[in-house]
Amino acid sequence: MDRFSLDHKDSFLLIVDIQDRLATVMKARDEVVGNCLHLIELAKMLNIPVILTEQYPKGLGPTVSEIRDALPSYQPIEKLTFDCCGEPNFLKEIKKLGKKTVLLAGMETHICVLQTCIGLLNKGLKVHLVRDAVCSRTEENRKTGTEFMRDAGAVVTCTETVLFQLLRIAGTEEFKAISKRIK
Repeated sequence: MDRFSLDHKDSFLLIVDIQDRLATVMKARDEVVGNCLHLIELAKMLNIPVILTEQYPKGLGPTVSEIRDALPSYQPIEKLTFDCCGEPNFLKEIKKLGKKTVLLAGMETHICVLQTCIGLLNKGLKVHLVRDAVCSRTEENRKTGTEFMRDAGAVVTCTETVLFQLLRIAGTEEFKAISKRIK
């Protein structure tokens, strides 16, 4: 049951490849970006590290401006591998963090997000796939990628579940700010 619990002290948020040219062909772009912004806001409040990756930015462009602007600092890890774990700088960064739980969001569900999930699970990390913060060009591909990751051992969750699992208690300033955001 431990893999289903979240603790902000042992978690980091990973946003995979939500880049300009890729995002423009995603039907769920606005929903995914909006949910990522909720996750980023809570991450800032609870001091949860955020890692951002970009797949071949020369071709796909930078991370979308809404996400870039919401981050305390914009320092994407550039990669050519679909699996973020295939990029040495990514592995150095997650090792440096020393966290065991990954909140996983990004594009595309059935390619880079999926391969990264498998790579993270192989490294012994707990992965919480935030289902409404990932997308693919087709709903069928998103669904297939999500089911694949669940079968592999990832916890499939949603933005509000993650937010309230990490908040744990009502009445705090963080709770009030997040509740206001999601209404």
